[in-house]
Amino acid sequence: MRRALLRASLCLGASVLPAGAAAQGLSAFAAQKAERLLRDKHSCLGCHQLKGEGGVLAPRLDDVRTRRDAAYIAAMVSDPQHTKPGAIMPRTRMPAGERALIVRYLGGDTTKLVRTAGLASATTADGKQLYAQWCAGCHGATGNGDGPNAKALPVMPAKHADAKAMSARSDDALFDTIEAGGAIMNKHHRMPAFGGSLGTTEIRALVAYIRSLCKCQGPQWSRNGAAP
Repeated sequence: MRRALLRASLCLGASVLPAGAAAQGLSAFAAQKAERLLRDKHSCLGCHQLKGEGGVLAPRLDDVRTRRDAAYIAAMVSDPQHTKPGAIMPRTRMPAGERALIVRYLGGDTTKLVRTAGLASATTADGKQLYAQWCAGCHGATGNGDGPNAKALPVMPAKHADAKAMSARSDDALFDTIEAGGAIMNKHHRMPAFGGSLGTTEIRALVAYIRSLCKCQGPQWSRNGAAP
């Protein structure tokens, strides 16, 4: 049985099952699918590391099961802001089946998945404070793309202080990138979507603060009152 499992894993391109995956009842195929979701579809590796790849802002995922209990893992994947208020981890919107698979892969208990309580109560609508919490880790405290996580990313973060670059982007484009993530705007998927954790007021405050960093406006056609 173990030889057959190893052969299946090799055929899938994974050398071995990740630690604890078999204990969670995951096949080699299911484990590889979970890894692909974490690495290639969702933005988890923007902050976390898995098998030596990923960001440096959050704990490694390889051995999270040895540091956190199964209920906590499930709760954090379900609803991080209500599980750990103030955490920089946004809630990723994904199909229920994908969430359950990721929880099992990480060593969580899928019976402990929590129904999201909606957006966490905002502690501030101040763009500067929101930027420091959610954006500076990658984009840098002053928007120069030099945050502590920048070098760990496959592409460099946008420089929000670059007036030339930011003048080409409308406020709505900035809003959509923050709300729905990089992939929806044909940017890199490691840029997470914050719409599961931040409301319209908070995202608009972030857009306004980005404009203060670049000291610029978006294209004329995109501004309120612009000539058609």
